[in-house]
This record gives sequence, structure tokens and C-alpha cells, in this order.
Amino acid sequence: MKKHKPYRLSGEQIPKSLQTIPSSPKELFIISGAENPEIPLAEMLAKPRVAIVGSRKVTSYGQTVTEQLAAELARAGVVIISGLALGVDGIAHRGALSVNGDTIAVLPCGIDEIYPRTHFQLGKDILTRGGILLSEYSGGALPRRDQFIARNRLVAGLADAVLITEAAEKSGTLHTANFALEQGKPVFAVPGNITSPNSRGCNQLIKTGATPVTEVRDILEPLGINMQQQTELITANSKEEQTVINLLQEGITDAHELLANSKLEASLFNQTLTMLEISGAIKPLSNNHWTLK
Repeated sequence: MKKHKPYRLSGEQIPKSLQTIPSSPKELFIISGAENPEIPLAEMLAKPRVAIVGSRKVTSYGQTVTEQLAAELARAGVVIISGLALGVDGIAHRGALSVNGDTIAVLPCGIDEIYPRTHFQLGKDILTRGGILLSEYSGGALPRRDQFIARNRLVAGLADAVLITEAAEKSGTLHTANFALEQGKPVFAVPGNITSPNSRGCNQLIKTGATPVTEVRDILEPLGINMQQQTELITANSKEEQTVINLLQEGITDAHELLANSKLEASLFNQTLTMLEISGAIKPLSNNHWTLK
């Protein structure tokens, strides 16, 4: 990140959403591909923003729902905020980038340092695609343990709401949920298998008042975001394509469920998926799931 000059914010330049949180930062450092990073940051902060966080040791289920929800939120004009960590964080950033959406990565280390190093390319991709890296630490220092928790208060503070897609019972992710509640922000959680240790954190959050999420509308509607614009931008070239698009917009992503609900012959259904992918209307996710592009 050395070729991108960090931009320092202080005083009234600090985003207003961070000026009023407990332990408000005294200064911030941001990097973007723009000459003046303060401008794209202001533009992103004027849009709806959702923080997506979760387990570093994500399961295939957690990967699928994170990819899907991040992409669908970004497509609806929501800025995705996360911490560039392994697991859910990185998947959330990539989900936003996959549909050319906006994303902000909040670092627990110096602004010139990508942590973990395995996400160096992801950090570059975020900048190349118009996203922003943000930290309250200057230079290239590696993070101390307490800085990971401190970072989470900024992730929650920058967002209008926090979504946890997968988390174990004692996951560090729950710090972010607590910061959101402390800041008066809504918390959303994706329910998981009750026998899975990786879902105990989310299931417990739901039991104690977090809003359960099984489709993107569960987040968009409480935030007052209309999906109508997204629907109008997607055009179909046949009634079969429109059928599949309608099902995807309803939140059905599994190919087997799409086939069953479309009532199309398998060969015609597969042909329709292929044509939609070629035209750029849809894209595949992991585990035989699909999403609108």
C-alpha cells in the first residue's frame, strides 16, 4: 500500500457517526485510489451502510450466506463495512466487489500495513475497485491484541446496522455486536444449525433480541431501503429467464430449489442459467448457489 498516500482526518473531519461513540477516535488515516480520499469516504458515508462480521473459521454454510447477503446488499446500494480479517470479513468484502459495490475495510494495524498478510491482494483489490482502507493508526505497525477489539467499535460506528452471518458462542465477533448495541445500532444475525458450534453465537444473539435474517429483505426493509430499483435494472430475454430472476429476487439461491420452483424441465432450466450467466445477469456462488450480479 506504499504507493497510496495515507490521508489524515482529525477534529471535525472525523465522520460524525464516530464523533459520538464511546472512546471516539482522535484521528483517522484513510487510503483510497482517489487523489483526495476524503471525498469518496464522504460519498460512501452518505449511503446506507451495513457492517458484516463473523467467524474467522467459517463453514461452507457461513461462506454461502455471507457471499449472498454481501452481494445482494451491495447491489441494493448498501456500503459493506468489515475488518479485512480471515473468514467472514474477507468474504463480505469480496461479495461487495463481485457486484462492483462499495466497501470499507477497517484495519487493526497501521494504515500502511495489511493484516493478515494473506489479504494483501484483497486490500489492493478494494483500492482498485474504488473502496477505502481506514485505520486509527499511522505507519506500518502490526496490531496488538487490544487493537482488534478497538477496531470493532469503529466497524460498528461507521455502519447503520451490524449483520453477523456466522459466529461461535465465544467469538470475538460478539464484541462488534455489543459495540453496536451500545451505540444504539440494530443487530441482525443469520440463524444456523442448532447442533453446529459455529452458529451458537448467532443463535444466542437472536434469542436475546437480534433480528433473524433469512433473506436480504430482512435487512433492507428495517433500514428503509427499497429493492425496486434493483428489480428494474435486470432485464430478461425470455419468460424462462424472468422466472429464474424473479425467484432469485425472492431470495431463493440454491439451484435445486430454483429448478423445483421454476417448474422448468431440467435441460431448459440449465440452458436458462447458462444464458443468464453469459449475459451477466447472474453469477455462481459456492455449493451450487446462484445470485443476481
